[in-house]
Amino acid sequence: MKIPVMFYVAITTFLLVALTVMVAMGLSFIWLFLIMFLGQTLLIVMVYKLLRDTYTTSKTFDDFYEDYPIGNKKITLL
Repeated sequence: MKIPVMFYVAITTFLLVALTVMVAMGLSFIWLFLIMFLGQTLLIVMVYKLLRDTYTTSKTFDDFYEDYPIGNKKITLL
């Protein structure tokens, strides 16, 4: 079973946001250190999984933005 890359992004984001809340609440240093270390490890795993993902697309830079496709229009300066 392949775990989607966005799962790693969501878990890492949630953990690091939770770490910020725990710092504000004044949690014990050892717990903060362990969670920070886990968050940094998950960040490395997330980047590795993201870069090694086999995602492909048919879009090119000529397609510009997906929400406002301009096709093959030329962009000219005034």
